[in-house]
Amino acid sequence: MTLTDGMAIPIEERSADEVLCMEDGEGSIAVCTPGTRAANPAFDITPARLVTGLITERGICAATEEGIGALLR
Repeated sequence: MTLTDGMAIPIEERSADEVLCMEDGEGSIAVCTPGTRAANPAFDITPARLVTGLITERGICAATEEGIGALLR
């Protein structure tokens, strides 16, 4: 609730091996050419202009400061 801009949200960068390799039961197998690089963010940020509402464990609200504030009261 302290951030006013989605660009300030830290995004965890996970290991590239999670997308460059797979497990075969005996070990790890590369699924791409050696030297391939990959980004593997744990999640992404949906632009606010595309979100009109939020569904949470506390209920449903408008995706506005007022809507979120009312849900958290």
